[in-house]
Amino acid sequence: MPADEARSERAGSRKRGGPFDWVFVVAVAAVVATIVRAVYFTPVEARQGAAQKIFYLHAPSAFVALYVAFGLMALASALYLWLRDPRLDQLASSSAEVGLAFTTVVLVTGPIWGKTVWGAWWTWDARLTLTLFLWLIILGYLVLRGAVEDRQLRARYSAVLALLAALLIPFIHLSVYLFRTLHPQPIVLKPSAPSLPPEMLTTFLMALASILLLYVALLRARYALARAYASADAADDEAYA
Repeated sequence: MPADEARSERAGSRKRGGPFDWVFVVAVAAVVATIVRAVYFTPVEARQGAAQKIFYLHAPSAFVALYVAFGLMALASALYLWLRDPRLDQLASSSAEVGLAFTTVVLVTGPIWGKTVWGAWWTWDARLTLTLFLWLIILGYLVLRGAVEDRQLRARYSAVLALLAALLIPFIHLSVYLFRTLHPQPIVLKPSAPSLPPEMLTTFLMALASILLLYVALLRARYALARAYASADAADDEAYA
């Protein structure tokens, strides 16, 4: 396929939208419904007041970013190093990019919540610091992908960096046990049953499901775009070979 035709096909696919559109609409509606439930129909926490409701955006975003997005990034990267399938590299980079967006939400909502509860916008708390460090590594991962032109070399370097970044995830989870930290110990992901009241737990699970669905919608869109660009690049290589 000539390069011009490939570019036209890529542009046409963007205009047509894609299979992710309905998932995105449902995800946005679910997020809005969850926010409405959290604000108007979920009890106010006794000690933290209304500021605690940030939890329903902050915690699910952290869960999806750390355990789902970056977990999938690491898994796809490891499989790429084994199988050398470029689709795995594209999946890893797509998940990393979406995960970075959700981690940004975590790092923005955390200080807003912390200012009300702790009296400070930022403290060098172990979990906060490690999360910021992971955010910087993923940002470096994406910068690396834009700096290396050779596709195979870029994929190998990126996969190694993704695996190194994923090593931080268990430390972030265990930081509240390993260090003195302002963060409370887990109230949902804990060895015993969750300690949230039923109304709050229901809202949290709804928020987690809606944020996860939004992640899936964004990942599908970003992966489709990565595949389209890869096809266009391959067509360019053939045209100028």
